[in-house]
Amino acid sequence: MPTIVKLGNIAIRMFAKDHNPPHFHVVTPDHQALVSIETLELMRGSMDRRSWETALEWAAANREILEIEWNRLND
Repeated sequence: MPTIVKLGNIAIRMFAKDHNPPHFHVVTPDHQALVSIETLELMRGSMDRRSWETALEWAAANREILEIEWNRLND
């Protein structure tokens, strides 16, 4: 699973040939969550509030990168 970015102990990752809808994984030592690229809503999993806010702030500012990577890995 390629890591798109590391934000301290938070990793934003994507699987190649993954299922729809387009999403990314937020992984910390204690939590995992799947997040919709389109809506930035939690699809599955859980996350502590601080890590969640950090990941969503990055994702909102870099949604185009997430979309490009999703298309590259899942064409």
